[in-house]
Amino acid sequence: MTARRTPGFGRHREPGGLSGGLARRRGWRLGAVLLAAATFAVAGCGSSGSSGGSAAAGSSGAASGPTYTIGVISDLTGALGASNKNLPAAIKAGAIAAAADGYNLKYVIADGASSPAGELTAAHRLVDQEHVLAVIAISDLTFAAAPYLAAQGVPVIGGAVDSTEWNTDRNMFSVFGFPDYSKVTTTLGEFYKKVGATNIGAIGYGSVPSAADAARGAVVSSQTAGLKAGYLNDTFQLGSTDVGPAVLAMKNAGIDGLDIALQEISAFQIIKSLRQQGVDLKAPVLSIGYGDSLLSAGPAEIQDAQDVYFSLGWEPLELQTAATKKFQADLKAAGTTKVPGLPEYLAYTSMDAVTWGLKGAGAKPTRASMIDALLKVTNYDGAGLLGGHTINFGMDQRGVGGPGADNCLWFTLFKGQSFSVVSGADPVCGTVIPGKSVG
Repeated sequence: MTARRTPGFGRHREPGGLSGGLARRRGWRLGAVLLAAATFAVAGCGSSGSSGGSAAAGSSGAASGPTYTIGVISDLTGALGASNKNLPAAIKAGAIAAAADGYNLKYVIADGASSPAGELTAAHRLVDQEHVLAVIAISDLTFAAAPYLAAQGVPVIGGAVDSTEWNTDRNMFSVFGFPDYSKVTTTLGEFYKKVGATNIGAIGYGSVPSAADAARGAVVSSQTAGLKAGYLNDTFQLGSTDVGPAVLAMKNAGIDGLDIALQEISAFQIIKSLRQQGVDLKAPVLSIGYGDSLLSAGPAEIQDAQDVYFSLGWEPLELQTAATKKFQADLKAAGTTKVPGLPEYLAYTSMDAVTWGLKGAGAKPTRASMIDALLKVTNYDGAGLLGGHTINFGMDQRGVGGPGADNCLWFTLFKGQSFSVVSGADPVCGTVIPGKSVG
């Protein structure tokens, strides 16, 4: 059955001629909005901060041998800043892990300040003034700095959460793979079927192409699994808090499963309103929210998140594997016991990927030799957090599949004050659906 589509202006790019857009990548999203913010760099972990556009350095300081300076670009202030408050600790945890592997990494964190201009300024700061060997980029706005970093021949490691430059630029390496987001995988549909949902709704921002794509992809995946897709809204207005019409339409469509490609505040508002309307939601699914961002939220948000599923592209801590235990231990050594979410997983595994590049870059690594070394990596394991699955960094493997190592997602369920791993969904590994796309 064809999903009911709400009217709207459809898919387009953000203003200002920027290609790509803000990310809402299935299972790996750092944020969902772009608001103007001041452009300056702020302090990173391991050093007191200073103002006026400076960046701050930290280091594990534990390994012998040479020290390699790595730049980190993320949004620590502005509209996206709240999501990344624990990211510096995860970078430090990654440096601690690198030291145990024999690599002393000094890291310099520069704030993109939640704006494209800030992103580019941060990149210039790290390359022109700090002379970093490589850059870790964890931002919805990496695309704004990508052309400059490519022109300078700087290896960039991070997550493909913003646009397509990760698939096309040979200096860029995504720690969860190089998906073609126009393709649809069976993963989400298989999960909905597994937990008993029968009629799926999906909603995403119309002005954020990746959010609209995610909503459309959820519908196609669900239909391929033999489920009804009764509601699709791929034109929801960015910044709107008026969820009433959407909630009423979902109720009338009889949905019992829901994919939400919106900010958490809007997502929980929709879930709460549906429940107040008497809708029996068997499977509301969010791709952000796992970790401390929810656990440290207020009682109202925690209440709204009850019985909500959260997806993640790596093993959640609750699995208590050797890799998750090591991640926890490194975070504790870095000074935090908070449950890591998407930004922290990206930060930690990106630091790990730096060491993979250094291993093959020769006795005196350069930017060029590090890029060449990373392009030869065919079995990156995400610090063991990919559950035995691996990623190929080669150019010929980019864009051949969907998000995640082998299209895998781990699902957790939030109840009370904690997450639990969903049995049989740890992970769910799908396949690309032939002949299907989000278009």
